Amino acid sequence: MIRIAVLASGSGTNLGALLDACAGGQIDGRVEVVLSNMPGAGALERARAAGAATEVVPSKGVQRESHDAEVLARLSRHTPDLVCLAGYMRLLTPRFVSAYGPTSSTRGCPRIMNIHPALLPSFPGLHAQRQALAYGARFSGCTVHFVDEGTDSGAIIVQAVVPVLESDTEEALAARILSEEHRIYPRAVQWFAQGRLALEGRRVTVRGSRPPEPVALRSPWDE
Repeated sequence: MIRIAVLASGSGTNLGALLDACAGGQIDGRVEVVLSNMPGAGALERARAAGAATEVVPSKGVQRESHDAEVLARLSRHTPDLVCLAGYMRLLTPRFVSAYGPTSSTRGCPRIMNIHPALLPSFPGLHAQRQALAYGARFSGCTVHFVDEGTDSGAIIVQAVVPVLESDTEEALAARILSEEHRIYPRAVQWFAQGRLALEGRRVTVRGSRPPEPVALRSPWDE
């Protein structure tokens, strides 16, 4: 049973998926604390309703290193085994990343995960759905990855693919991707909890997983 800390800046729908998965036994763990840099974030209410501790460390007007030092101090009170970013709109400092680096029991895996609404390495950063539409991408999706010192540049754990439709708006595409985020993020956290993940170089392996079917996706389909 692992102890999970979640960092969130917004409404916390991915937090909700993790809380539900813990409560339903799909994750062998518990969300111990939810920390936000936004005092009015909806994620804090979700956390309180689920019985998790909450911490607020406002970031507005605060220097990055000072802010992250305070976040690390707050998290240390809860001794998390894994830190999950769920719509946390901050780029972590090297000091923070290194504080939750690999240990002897994590098989080379860092102890920070993030979910991003695009098929990385395409469209990192903000407004990923808008980027995909502007680029004319035929497919988009979401990616769970370990966190390093870059922007959405850590090793990829799992991805899900959705089609980009001709009629899509940014909001419609975001909603289709979000349902997949809620499905794959708890799965990745459970793999970590089970000790099934290993990292060598940039390659993440999942012990005991089935290889994917060798199928091709095409859009538009030409009959």
